[in-house]
Amino acid sequence: MDIQNLSQDNLVQQNPITPAPAQKKVNGVSIDSLPDLLTVAEVADLLRVSKLTVKRWGKRGKLPAIRINARGDRRYRKEAVLWLLGIQAGE
Repeated sequence: MDIQNLSQDNLVQQNPITPAPAQKKVNGVSIDSLPDLLTVAEVADLLRVSKLTVKRWGKRGKLPAIRINARGDRRYRKEAVLWLLGIQAGE
Protein backbone atom coordinates (compact mmCIF):
# COMPACT_ATOMS: atom_id res chain seq x y z
CA MET A 1 0.00 0.00 0.00
CA ASP A 2 1.35 3.39 -0.95
CA ILE A 3 1.69 5.98 1.83
CA GLN A 4 0.16 8.61 -0.43
CA ASN A 5 -3.05 6.58 -0.56
CA LEU A 6 -3.44 6.51 3.21
CA SER A 7 -5.62 9.15 4.73
CA GLN A 8 -4.27 11.36 7.46
CA ASP A 9 -6.51 9.64 10.02
CA ASN A 10 -5.00 6.26 9.19
CA LEU A 11 -1.48 7.64 9.56
CA VAL A 12 -2.29 8.95 13.01
CA GLN A 13 -3.75 5.60 14.04
CA GLN A 14 -0.76 3.68 12.71
CA ASN A 15 1.85 5.99 14.24
CA PRO A 16 0.46 7.18 17.55
CA ILE A 17 2.59 9.73 19.30
CA THR A 18 2.80 9.06 23.00
CA PRO A 19 3.01 12.24 25.02
CA ALA A 20 6.01 12.69 27.27
CA PRO A 21 5.27 12.38 30.97
CA ALA A 22 4.38 15.73 32.48
CA GLN A 23 7.25 17.24 34.40
CA LYS A 24 6.50 19.30 37.47
CA LYS A 25 7.89 22.79 37.01
CA VAL A 26 8.30 25.61 39.47
CA ASN A 27 8.88 29.06 38.00
CA GLY A 28 9.94 27.46 34.72
CA VAL A 29 12.45 25.05 36.31
CA SER A 30 11.90 21.30 36.19
CA ILE A 31 12.03 19.84 39.70
CA ASP A 32 13.66 16.66 38.39
CA SER A 33 16.59 18.63 37.00
CA LEU A 34 17.39 20.33 40.31
CA PRO A 35 20.49 19.13 42.20
CA ASP A 36 20.08 17.73 45.72
CA LEU A 37 21.85 20.74 47.23
CA LEU A 38 20.96 24.23 46.03
CA THR A 39 22.92 27.46 46.35
CA VAL A 40 21.53 30.65 47.85
CA ALA A 41 21.11 32.13 44.36
CA GLU A 42 19.30 29.03 43.03
CA VAL A 43 16.89 29.02 45.97
CA ALA A 44 16.28 32.76 45.64
CA ASP A 45 15.50 32.41 41.93
CA LEU A 46 13.26 29.41 42.51
CA LEU A 47 11.29 31.10 45.30
CA ARG A 48 11.43 34.53 43.66
CA VAL A 49 12.85 36.23 46.72
CA SER A 50 16.15 37.99 47.35
CA LYS A 51 19.32 36.18 48.41
CA LEU A 52 19.23 38.09 51.69
CA THR A 53 15.73 36.75 52.40
CA VAL A 54 16.95 33.18 51.88
CA LYS A 55 19.84 33.78 54.30
CA ARG A 56 17.48 35.31 56.88
CA TRP A 57 15.16 32.31 56.63
CA GLY A 58 18.16 30.10 57.33
CA LYS A 59 19.06 32.07 60.46
CA ARG A 60 15.46 31.89 61.70
CA GLY A 61 15.18 28.15 61.05
CA LYS A 62 12.53 28.45 58.36
CA LEU A 63 14.91 27.03 55.73
CA PRO A 64 17.86 25.27 57.36
CA ALA A 65 21.20 25.71 55.62
CA ILE A 66 24.10 23.31 55.34
CA ARG A 67 27.48 25.01 55.67
CA ILE A 68 30.22 23.73 53.39
CA ASN A 69 33.94 24.49 53.01
CA ALA A 70 36.12 26.87 55.03
CA ARG A 71 34.22 29.95 53.86
CA GLY A 72 30.95 28.58 55.22
CA ASP A 73 29.02 28.75 51.95
CA ARG A 74 25.37 27.82 52.35
CA ARG A 75 23.58 25.01 50.59
CA TYR A 76 19.94 24.06 50.93
CA ARG A 77 18.37 20.64 50.54
CA LYS A 78 16.02 20.35 47.57
CA GLU A 79 13.43 18.60 49.75
CA ALA A 80 13.38 21.53 52.21
CA VAL A 81 12.85 24.05 49.42
CA LEU A 82 10.10 21.95 47.85
CA TRP A 83 8.44 21.57 51.26
CA LEU A 84 8.42 25.35 51.57
CA LEU A 85 6.64 25.48 48.22
CA GLY A 86 4.12 22.87 49.41
CA ILE A 87 5.42 20.19 47.05
CA GLN A 88 6.25 16.67 48.17
CA ALA A 89 9.67 15.49 46.95
CA GLY A 90 8.22 12.27 45.50
CA GLU A 91 5.48 13.92 43.42
